[in-house]
Amino acid sequence: MDNDLKYVGFWKRTVAVLVDIFLIMLVTLPILIWAYGIEYFNDEPMEKGSLDLIINYVFPTIAVILLWKYYQATPGKMIFKATIVDEKTGGKPSLRQLIIRYLGYIISTIPLGLGFFWIAFDKKKQSFHDKLSKTVVIQPKIVEPELVENVANAIVK
Repeated sequence: MDNDLKYVGFWKRTVAVLVDIFLIMLVTLPILIWAYGIEYFNDEPMEKGSLDLIINYVFPTIAVILLWKYYQATPGKMIFKATIVDEKTGGKPSLRQLIIRYLGYIISTIPLGLGFFWIAFDKKKQSFHDKLSKTVVIQPKIVEPELVENVANAIVK
């Protein structure tokens, strides 16, 4: 790996995921409320039909994989100038790797999110889904301190 790059650790990746979840909810919640009304959140079962499936699962899956394919990052990762790269070449991952990476999120959650916490202990900062897809998340060694400080302040508020 280039000496000007470093692996992105647990806390930055956690912030990135929280940003991404917030942005996805910013898009999906108004659509769900429009389609089903506010009662959507009070009624059982939570799964309401095919539109619900598309909004909650298909749309986020396609959006994330397309962002990874074209930008090698989601907006949360972009905050830290982090990119997803092939572990061996440091180049763009293949579409196959990205799909495996996304499906690997399921494995990373079992048991109790251990696959995500593994980032904190792994020398390449890889989660289980990174290991399965043979990818790593990297960033330039020098990240503007002001940017990191602004993100940290936004989270604290």
